[in-house]
Amino acid sequence: MSSPTNSVPYGVQILQKISDKCPRLTRIVDRENLYKYSVLVLTFITYAAYHASRKPISVVKIVLYQNCSEVTTPAPINNTDPDWCNWAPFNAENHSALFGTLDSAFLFAYAIAMFFSGIIAERVNIRIFLTIGMLLSGTACSMFGLAHYYNIHSMWYFIGVQIFGGICQTTGWPGVVTAMSNWFGKGNRGFIFGIWNSHTSIGNIIGTLLASLYVESNWGLSFIVPGIFIITSGILNYLFLVIHPSDITSDSHLNEKVQNGRKALERNGIRRQSPHCDYNVPEENEILKGSSEEDEVKEKTEGSPILSHLNGSPKKAVGFIGAIKIPGVIEFSMCLFFAKLVSYTFLYWLPNYIKYSSTYSPSQSADLSTLFDVGGIFGGIAAGIFSDMFGKSACTCAVMLFLAIPSLYAYNLLSSVSLFVNIALLVVAGGLVNGPYALITTAVSAELGTHSSLKGNSKALSTVTSIIDGTGSIGAAVGPLLAAYISNHFGWTSVFYMLMGSNVLAILLLTRLVKRELQNVG
Repeated sequence: MSSPTNSVPYGVQILQKISDKCPRLTRIVDRENLYKYSVLVLTFITYAAYHASRKPISVVKIVLYQNCSEVTTPAPINNTDPDWCNWAPFNAENHSALFGTLDSAFLFAYAIAMFFSGIIAERVNIRIFLTIGMLLSGTACSMFGLAHYYNIHSMWYFIGVQIFGGICQTTGWPGVVTAMSNWFGKGNRGFIFGIWNSHTSIGNIIGTLLASLYVESNWGLSFIVPGIFIITSGILNYLFLVIHPSDITSDSHLNEKVQNGRKALERNGIRRQSPHCDYNVPEENEILKGSSEEDEVKEKTEGSPILSHLNGSPKKAVGFIGAIKIPGVIEFSMCLFFAKLVSYTFLYWLPNYIKYSSTYSPSQSADLSTLFDVGGIFGGIAAGIFSDMFGKSACTCAVMLFLAIPSLYAYNLLSSVSLFVNIALLVVAGGLVNGPYALITTAVSAELGTHSSLKGNSKALSTVTSIIDGTGSIGAAVGPLLAAYISNHFGWTSVFYMLMGSNVLAILLLTRLVKRELQNVG
């Protein structure tokens, strides 16, 4: 069995040694909170980087196929070829179908691999798992951009890169949700996760802005720069991300805190029998919460014992079948299928829709599309606040999904009226569409992963997260593909009707859970 020190990132070990030589600094800085909030920041940056590397394709597809007569010819290019500005193989008449194929190649690979990724994440060092995944994801993103430099025009190359990238990206979500849930308890989880989950929208905005910087001059850099961003973030995780409080028990300052906490708990008769030792071991969160002794009694664990490396009987990870039997997993998974279908249709097609429904340039269309993600930030926070306030996640999701229907209709109908109207409707639609998506993938997944039916076994969190997000990702793959087909044959208005119908189905899937929550009120 490896010692806890082996789980401590090298960067953290160096910082521990430096701080141990500065006792005054140790007294000023609360190390436990420092580790805790470093996890919050690092996982935020991590998933923002994941999303930033997904976004360039939605921006670059605007210039891979466009009307060359409307494009200014850069000297000294001879523009006698009417197709001079397009990039083969996307200069074909069925370019929408080709773009839809690229989106689906990534998203179906992501969805299928996600079901396995969570199971793997339960059984390996998550920090290493995340680091490798981020390095490979950055490589995949950069490979798409390298096609510009090496003059690659093979559709199979682009499909292969997308599939590779989709598989690599599945390392992100189970890892960051597990790390966050290990450090942040159930109190105000919806609010904390609502703020934290803004990394999705922030990442989309960063990816869009980075891509739009180069989209009209050198679209290869639109992929390479976000690829470098996620690789750099992966290295930071390897050096500094502490996945679980038990990973830093080698810290002498926290060891002292553990010993003092144990003595205080034992004086009050709070002891937990260890199966392989002749002494009783307090639970880790009873000691490390840093609150009063009463709070310590109430906060009994959500993770492994802090001295689990000594008693050596970790609970067996919950399998796929066991995870889907947890009440609510199937309903929220299917609801997320339709919620992500809507969200990812906007993610992959909104810049294109704005470009072809207005007079804005490719870079302006990309920049304007970020307002949808700005709305998503506020929507995720609002969903978390309402969920915490009323304790009703299903009701919160259902109400926001219902309100999203008229907002989508209004955007399709009125977005061309003026820039101000376009911005206002984008923000509102983004908040209502992404709010339920954010709540289900964070606070709801964490809650179900530590459900009372598991009888204290915390080894289901990554598996439950991967099932819910994997099911949602199938919807995310279907949405852009349907949008490509429907817009090409029936127009964009029909796409919006499809999105509104998806919201109706998502609400219907939550009906049983909504009834249960309302009955609990009575």
